[in-house]
Amino acid sequence: MTVNISKWIASVRRCSAGLAVSPPHSGVRPADGLRRKCWASALSGFLLWAPASPIASAHAEEALKIHRDAPLTYTVRRGDTLWDIAALFLRDPWQWPELWALNTQVDNPHLIYPGDQLTLVWEEGQPRLVRAAQGDVRLSPILRASPPNTAIPAISRQHIAPFLRQHFVIDAGALEQAPYVVAGDAGRLLSGLGDTVYGRGDWQDVRSYRLVRPVRQLEDPVTGEVLGVFVLDVAEVTRQDVMGGAISDDPDATVAAMVVTEMREEVRIGDKLIPITDRDVESVFQPNPPDANLDGAVVMAVAGGTTQIGALDVVVVNRGQRESLKPGDVLAIDQAGQTVQDPVTHHSVRLPDTRAGVLMLFAVYERASFGLVLEATRPLAVGDKLRDPQYAASRS
Repeated sequence: MTVNISKWIASVRRCSAGLAVSPPHSGVRPADGLRRKCWASALSGFLLWAPASPIASAHAEEALKIHRDAPLTYTVRRGDTLWDIAALFLRDPWQWPELWALNTQVDNPHLIYPGDQLTLVWEEGQPRLVRAAQGDVRLSPILRASPPNTAIPAISRQHIAPFLRQHFVIDAGALEQAPYVVAGDAGRLLSGLGDTVYGRGDWQDVRSYRLVRPVRQLEDPVTGEVLGVFVLDVAEVTRQDVMGGAISDDPDATVAAMVVTEMREEVRIGDKLIPITDRDVESVFQPNPPDANLDGAVVMAVAGGTTQIGALDVVVVNRGQRESLKPGDVLAIDQAGQTVQDPVTHHSVRLPDTRAGVLMLFAVYERASFGLVLEATRPLAVGDKLRDPQYAASRS
């Protein structure tokens, strides 16, 4: 800053010296054009050397759009989510990573905890949100003993945890080859907690299995490709033993007795068995615009089978890990423009697509994903298009 001002002062002095070359009583006055040119040059030099203001830099670099009423400081409360905090400061909450200033001297710097004080500052003309030590607005090292699972989540766990406990997507081929319940004890058609059921199949070297029931096959509405099977998690069982003896139509398959250890719905004959794996959703991911190809991406289904979709509804997306999507990716929801008749030419014309909402992915499988609708400015529907919010926002 000192060097910049010094350069400007030197420029002004040179300008003044040039105007004072003629003796004061010679009758010769510098031309008005020269005077204006000199001072304009000095002024432009000041604008060039002076540090850019936050507003100027923001326009020059298309910086983040901060709400006019955004607070300068905010203390994180229990129950907050990253999306809530991002929306408090940003017009486009999916730009959170650009606002949040990571402190690399802190373990897990992307995590935020209840009680943290966040301060909005400007660095080189850009807004940044920093985590300060108690009573200090400087970004400084913080020793923390809190485990990562106490950090605030990206989105509310209460909206996704119950859904994920009972729903997921499995590969259609893997589900077809999985063992299944062939009979209940004493000929029962429905079995419950503590009952013995019998499964038939080619068993893996595991004893704990999850009982799932196919709900629907997921087909890409654009290409017709089978993306997986949407299944309902109904129970958990522990395999007791495997009974020997060949089965006439499948000599490699054997029958195993199993005890129902957990139950969410009654077990039925035909329910499929898959090994239990950890399916806990990662709740501390960051809201991000996607780094993926979203051509042809749409909302292909909604939990519960409703026809209209609103905020906090869970939807199924026809894109997944194969397209480089990941939990935390934020997608804009566009509704296709209506087709209307031009009153002048009487030809049919299609209106532009309309930005209608925003969703965040929270569970991503190989070819499909689950997302939670965070914003809906109008009723949404299956078939609505999904876009990169950076692209969609530019048209909204």
